[in-house]
Amino acid sequence: MFNVVFVGGGAAGFFGAIQLASRRPDLKIAILERGKTVLSKVKISGGGRCNVTHAAFDPKELVVNYPRGEKELLGPFHQFSAGDVMQFFEERGVPLKIEDDGRIFPLSDSSQSIIDCFLAEAAKYNIEILKNSSVKQIIAPLETEDNWQLVTNNKTYLSKNLVLSTGSNPKIWEQLKSLGHTISTPVPSLFTFNIKDTRIDGLQGVATQATVKVLNPTKLKLKGYTIASKNVNHAVLEETGPVLIAHWGLTGPAILRLSAWGALVLNQMNYQFTIQINWLPDYTSSSLLAYFKVCREQEPKKTILKSKVVDMPKRLWNSLVKSSGILASDKWADANNDTLKTLAKAITETTLAVNGKSTFKDEFVTAGGVALTEVNFKTMESKVIPRLYFAGEIINVDAITGGFNFQNAWTTAYLAAKAIAEKI
Repeated sequence: MFNVVFVGGGAAGFFGAIQLASRRPDLKIAILERGKTVLSKVKISGGGRCNVTHAAFDPKELVVNYPRGEKELLGPFHQFSAGDVMQFFEERGVPLKIEDDGRIFPLSDSSQSIIDCFLAEAAKYNIEILKNSSVKQIIAPLETEDNWQLVTNNKTYLSKNLVLSTGSNPKIWEQLKSLGHTISTPVPSLFTFNIKDTRIDGLQGVATQATVKVLNPTKLKLKGYTIASKNVNHAVLEETGPVLIAHWGLTGPAILRLSAWGALVLNQMNYQFTIQINWLPDYTSSSLLAYFKVCREQEPKKTILKSKVVDMPKRLWNSLVKSSGILASDKWADANNDTLKTLAKAITETTLAVNGKSTFKDEFVTAGGVALTEVNFKTMESKVIPRLYFAGEIINVDAITGGFNFQNAWTTAYLAAKAIAEKI
């Protein structure tokens, strides 16, 4: 029998178990992992480098990166935030570094540094790690003094307290529903856009700053939910940032942020929608037209295709110029106002049809999970069943890419561990 069992041997499970054991080394603690290896998602995250958190040290600055959970996580982040994560690892011999974009990685650039740290801490505190232990049934205590029963594929475990840190796990969600919890329907988040269009064919590897907007905002209304990016307060999905053209369509930070903020509605639209891209975010169609007229006046004999008049990758410029009906031999002097207007709109108002999505690298992030109204965010304890706690993505919290999903795991695991340590 255990005092506490963590179901799920990932980031949240290990961090919570270690936090609890460091406070209460007298407790008997176990981690149940359904697979043959633990911390597998930590291993592959960040391209094998493990983006542990983000350099957003003010909780108010941090929470805006969570499409679901922004309000609920503000209090928790005041208790345990990015600075605390850095301190935890550095005190245990894992120095970290902050990259230019704010992402925080181990100085080693290897996720193995994080894994080794967790395994060493677990061994230090005699935390039992039980692999190949898939939980088939969760039996809740009937009386105050009763134990949780965890029926696995090979044994039944008893525990006074239960922490679910399984991440997105449909089977566990189904069990929670049978125990009286509400599960917000899970849908994918953090995905790339599948697009087939001659204007971006052959442009794989081209990266540039752009503003991307999902058109038809009237279709984006969802009952009881406001669709908004962190900088937009109305029902429009729009993001500005790096966009990368891939052989299957579009990816990059701006696309991933759109996929996270629009996870629910884009799912409702069956991932069939239209986006509009401004490849030069500092210009509007009219201001770019005015600039092109100046180019025509000042450089009439230069060919448009070979001109370097805008800050844009050459291959992208060539494609957009050609798609506007401009020939390779056409000079600025040859272009009338209508031609320049067409070019300006082609650059600032490119419309592309999205037909499906693809998973971003090894990011398997889900919007959905245990309803947030049923969780006490001071302790991470269930409001439905006593002595049941949650940590990580099992609850309806998800974030954009950049280390924020790990921060949710660390913080919620910390709070659950702290609450249990004080309560037992």
